Amino acid sequence: MDILKMVEQLDKLIADGLNILHESEWHVNFERAQRARVLTNRLESAVERVALPGSVYIQQLDQHRTKPLIYKMEEVLSVAVGLRDDLSDGWTESVAELVHAETHSDYLEMAESLISSGYKDPAAVIVGTALEVHVRALCVKHGVDTELSTGAPKKADTMNADLKKAGVYGTLQQKQLTAWMDLRNKAAHGDWKEYDIQQVRLLIDGVREFMIKFPA
Repeated sequence: MDILKMVEQLDKLIADGLNILHESEWHVNFERAQRARVLTNRLESAVERVALPGSVYIQQLDQHRTKPLIYKMEEVLSVAVGLRDDLSDGWTESVAELVHAETHSDYLEMAESLISSGYKDPAAVIVGTALEVHVRALCVKHGVDTELSTGAPKKADTMNADLKKAGVYGTLQQKQLTAWMDLRNKAAHGDWKEYDIQQVRLLIDGVREFMIKFPA
C-alpha cells in the first residue's frame, strides 16, 4: 500500500469519526454508539496497519484502549489525525520500513512453502537474497555507503562489516549474518551437502527475527 492510499483511507475514517462526534448525544443512543464502536475499532486497525510496532502512535493507542467509548473514540481519532498529517507532510521512514517488511515477508513465506515441500536449496537462496537486500537497505537508512570508491556495489559481507562499524548492531550479530550469508553462498554454488534442512529452517526464523529487530 502506498502513502497516498494510506492517507486516503485514514481521511475517510477520520471524516466518519468527526461526523459521529458532531451528532448530538450519540453516546446515549444505541445505534449511534454502535457505529462509534465499529468506527473506533476500524481507526485502531488502520493505525496499527500503518504505524510501526512500538512507535509513538501505537503507544498512544495502548494508553486509550480501556477508556469509555466516547473518550476512547476522541483519543483514537486524534492519534489517526496525527498519523495522517505526518504522512501528508512527508513522514516516510516508517512507511518505507513497512514496505520492506511486507516484501521480505513475501520472500520468507515463499521460502517456507518451498522448505515444507522439501526444497531446502532454493529456500536457502531466496532467504539469503532477501537478507542481502535488507542489509543494503539498512546501509541506506543509516548512511553507510553501498558502493566502493570505484562505483562497484559492495558485497554483502562488506556491508555487514560496515554496519557493525557504524554501530547499527554488534559483533555477535555481525558474525551471525556472516554465517547466514555463508549458508546462502553454499546453496547458490551447489554445495548442498554442506547444510541440512533444519539449518535452513533456522535460517528463515533467524532472518525474520533480524528484520523485525532491525527494520529498514
